[in-house]
Amino acid sequence: MKPSLQLRISQQLALTPQLQQSIKLLQLSTLELNSEIERMLLENPLLEREDAESDPEAWGQSAEVPGSEAQSEAAAEAAEAPPEPAEPSFEEAANYDDGPTEWSGEGEGGGSGSGTRDDDDETDFQEFRAAQTSLRDHLDAQVSLMPLSDRDRALLRFMIEALDDHGYLTQPLEELLELLPPEDEVELDDLQIALAHLQQLDPAGIGARSPGECLKLQLVQHPRSAARDTAIAIVEHHLELLAARDFVRLKRQLGCGDDVLREAHQLVCSLDPRPGARFAALDARYVIPDVIVRKVRNHWSVTLNADAMPKLRINQLYAGILQQHRGSAGSLAGQLQEARWMIKNVQQRFDTILRVSQAIVDRQRQFFDYGDVAMRPLTLREIADQLELHESTISRVTTQKYMSTPRGILELKYFFGSHVATDSGGECSATAIRALIRQLVAAEDRKKPLSDAKIADLLGQQGIVVARRTIAKYRESLNIPPVSQRKMI
Repeated sequence: MKPSLQLRISQQLALTPQLQQSIKLLQLSTLELNSEIERMLLENPLLEREDAESDPEAWGQSAEVPGSEAQSEAAAEAAEAPPEPAEPSFEEAANYDDGPTEWSGEGEGGGSGSGTRDDDDETDFQEFRAAQTSLRDHLDAQVSLMPLSDRDRALLRFMIEALDDHGYLTQPLEELLELLPPEDEVELDDLQIALAHLQQLDPAGIGARSPGECLKLQLVQHPRSAARDTAIAIVEHHLELLAARDFVRLKRQLGCGDDVLREAHQLVCSLDPRPGARFAALDARYVIPDVIVRKVRNHWSVTLNADAMPKLRINQLYAGILQQHRGSAGSLAGQLQEARWMIKNVQQRFDTILRVSQAIVDRQRQFFDYGDVAMRPLTLREIADQLELHESTISRVTTQKYMSTPRGILELKYFFGSHVATDSGGECSATAIRALIRQLVAAEDRKKPLSDAKIADLLGQQGIVVARRTIAKYRESLNIPPVSQRKMI
């Protein structure tokens, strides 16, 4: 072997920094885009938001993007006047979390002390407090009020630390005993006493070592009755039969009638199998729709969500400095170019989202008119060919991008999916099949629920050929239990 020179011709795709940034911004969600813009605003002084004049220190230092008119004299006079305290607007005070907890300031006068609260307000307040208090804090507060010795209180708090997020004691007492130092001289009986104290705390069912024990701890607090005693027997010995809804065997083994079994069943269903879960920290995930879909004159139209679009511009103060010192402002010139790229790429991102969203809505008009059962099969390739874009671009646009519609806030990817053939030679989307399954199950006779094979037959009568295994897969994706668990006594 010896070194040699070779001439080779090849083609290579080189992505410019501007194109790389455009691709990166396209695949970001709206929240991720805002984080990226905030990072750019901190690093690049030539980039700023259009609402920067709301900051008194920035008045008179900013202008529109080059090419626009300068600030008016009225704005300059306002900059010299002392700023008045600004009140938050409704848009600033609102968010997209429309959960069950709301704060309402209704009533004349707006006073917070003169109003009254009804039961719903009290319930909301209790739920808010529970969401802000951890399970261990809730239990520790009760332990502090119990007439126990310091040793028993310490052992009880030790047991509380061993609970999982659902409030269960997953470790055997023997293992917990080994974790304690020998010099404390703790016996197994001491832990059993601490466990008994723990299981008396609120919420009921805390400190259980199995689902059956958890349910029993809650049942013993109900008034004694035939239904309660039957329910206790079920959760102690026949929980699997209840889960399988084998009511015939339950009646035979418990020796009870239909009425008592029905009441016991309803009583068990009213219990909470995870009493500690209500104190778990909520992982709030906010979704900001990128586009809004409305019906205007019998036509479904898509518009960009102005609240989701960041308004950026060039800072004219630094741009003027750059123009005066062109020869000695090398780094500043580079930042000016990066700011222009950012503004252009953000605008191009939203333009692409708007085009793709409108194309999806045009293809899925029947869905917006009639719901999931009218969803038609759609692939990324169809939208890509229509808009003359690459399929990977459509994939980036439809990932973590959302549209606000009269049928809810939906991810753009929701409108794409698999399909099955029909007898007529057409195709039916998986979303439409799931909707049909949901309708069939909702209308079924609870005493004689539909099996997967029966659902497949009913769909076949409508010309939709679906295998039983496919029905089972779609049913599970809808969280619909099997036929044995849907049967009512």
